[in-house]
Amino acid sequence: MTDNELVLHGWDTCYDKEDWFPPLAQALDGVTAEQASWRPAGEAANTIWETVLHLLFYKERLLKRLTGEETSYPSGLTNDDTFAGATGDEAGWRDTLDRLKRVHLAIRERIASWEEGDFERLIPKKPAGLWAFSLITHDAYHIGQIVQTRKLQGSWPSKRSFE
Repeated sequence: MTDNELVLHGWDTCYDKEDWFPPLAQALDGVTAEQASWRPAGEAANTIWETVLHLLFYKERLLKRLTGEETSYPSGLTNDDTFAGATGDEAGWRDTLDRLKRVHLAIRERIASWEEGDFERLIPKKPAGLWAFSLITHDAYHIGQIVQTRKLQGSWPSKRSFE
């Protein structure tokens, strides 16, 4: 297996190919704006929408770095800030989901075209391949949170088949 195949496998399983955990597209399938905005009472947890915005921030950041549009972290921005801005109606939620799909697929295109040396290319101080791999594990972590939130709200099936 080549580096490309390995990273693409991880990238795909995080968005639309089932493996050891449900992919993000499946975890978000059928979620309404109301469900995406739901937060357990009294809990300091992020909503699904906030989590998706957080994932989007880091995916868009990687895409900008891959295209040379960004070379440093935005000044004054904290990780907590990347969860902010999750408000709106059904159309706003759908726009967020469309944006997520577009950026995920745009990064996938770039990874698929990488040649061996591209994995080691620094953007700006970390190899591109390591960035992609880090986002794969980051996505997997947050997919678990999204599924858990859906379980708490009763919008995730109690039993599911993935084979």
